[in-house]
Amino acid sequence: MAMDADMDLVEINANGATPIAKIMDFGKFKYEQKKRASEAKKKQKSIEMKEVWVKPFIEENDLNIKMRKALEFLGDGNKVKISVMTKRDKKVLARGRDAVPELFARIVEIIGDRGTLESKSKPDERTKSIIIAPAK
Repeated sequence: MAMDADMDLVEINANGATPIAKIMDFGKFKYEQKKRASEAKKKQKSIEMKEVWVKPFIEENDLNIKMRKALEFLGDGNKVKISVMTKRDKKVLARGRDAVPELFARIVEIIGDRGTLESKSKPDERTKSIIIAPAK
């Protein structure tokens, strides 16, 4: 019957009590399935991760410039990872380990309600970082 109509006999469900088969043009079915998948991919919004590096003892103006860029990234709908490299920094070792958490607190204060703190790095990592997602 499928051959008479120039169609294919496609098995839909072989696991059931009775196998289910359908007469269809399998090439056309695969083409439409591929086209639907590409359309769904086009409509999907991808969120990128942007990264901003700062030093533990950054000056106020420099921090404002970095945060302006971070806010621009958040405005575009991207997540922002703010990283601080602490290894071998003599100032950090001399002044104690409180510098980085204080810096992150200042950053979160500057960002305010335009972004939400999503995650923090582990305390034992060499590079400390926080991830800020755009506010919804």
